Amino acid sequence: MIDVTRLLWRAWRGRHPTGIDRVCLAYVQHFRDRGLAVVQRKGFIFVLSRANSERVFDLLLRGREVRRVEIIRVLGRAIVSARRAPPGENMLYLNVGHTGLNDRALPRWIARNHVRAVHLVHDLIPITNPEFCRPGEAEKHRERISNALASGTGIIGNSRETLNELTSFAREKSVSMPPSVVAWIAGLGDSSEIIPKSLKSPFFVTVGTIEARKNHLMLLRIWRRLVEELRDTAPVLVIVGQAGWEADEALQILKDLGQLERRVLQMDDCDDDELGAWIAGARAVLMPSLAEGFGLPVVEALALGTPVIASDLPVFREIASDIPTYLPSNDQMAWEAQIRAFMTDCAERERQVERMRAYEAPTWSEHFRIVEDWLAEL
Repeated sequence: MIDVTRLLWRAWRGRHPTGIDRVCLAYVQHFRDRGLAVVQRKGFIFVLSRANSERVFDLLLRGREVRRVEIIRVLGRAIVSARRAPPGENMLYLNVGHTGLNDRALPRWIARNHVRAVHLVHDLIPITNPEFCRPGEAEKHRERISNALASGTGIIGNSRETLNELTSFAREKSVSMPPSVVAWIAGLGDSSEIIPKSLKSPFFVTVGTIEARKNHLMLLRIWRRLVEELRDTAPVLVIVGQAGWEADEALQILKDLGQLERRVLQMDDCDDDELGAWIAGARAVLMPSLAEGFGLPVVEALALGTPVIASDLPVFREIASDIPTYLPSNDQMAWEAQIRAFMTDCAERERQVERMRAYEAPTWSEHFRIVEDWLAEL
């Protein structure tokens, strides 16, 4: 059984896929031929028939072209004949998007129906860094993580760092840690046909929802200094990401760019091919994050041969080793100096280019090989 509640809600709202959405879609793609779709709604949990599950899976895999009327038609038909319990005991239930875990109804349903629940935990950022999240999100995430630990037959971590934080949380709460496995997630697909973007000026790319922990504000302040000094020879900053939360100052600057108008581009509508083209043409991908559970843009950039300047976070070192140029996330002057240097083929940029020749990016095939072997043991 695969929980598709998050994907249906995101499709209904017409939202562009986030990193978590892309993981959910990968699981639907991988397990669609042997899975049943699960949908949650206000404490009610529905298990769709095999035929209706296929219709829902196919709808979700079509991407953003799905219309609300199609969701109503397909889901309406599916819910009428859906079961309120799994068709058998000891069935495997995959929840890879944190969906509904803050609602006590889900763990009760898991226990009542003898379901073997496996949850994929993406991060504990609302707990470890509540200052970067919406009000109330910290308590909601504590409930999610507590319920995942209590109801999970097993836990998949997107990184070793995430599992380390989860283990610390379990120890702090004096609860047992279920069996777990680390399976890195993958980024963009086949990059062989990507044609790099080209602008008249050198450009840098940053990817991620515009929220406080992504540190867009520091980049915008750096770009103001660059434009003031270099004017028409200043590089361009390409921001790929939707508006998020706790980032009012950065969003206000993007709303009224002023002198940055021709030197900062923000796109919230960018499919995988276009994103790959921007990354491939950039002087570097910038990741000044204050906290991360994984960091897909880092592995996507390295896979495309694009250097990375990143915050010195443990998870980035886990997934990218010593290839990126690491800087303290709050050292604005150091970031500005490296951005200036990377406008040309400086020695540090060339070091990365050389190191990337041997880089092997995470793949979904390897992810699911690890997960399938582990599930068999579980």
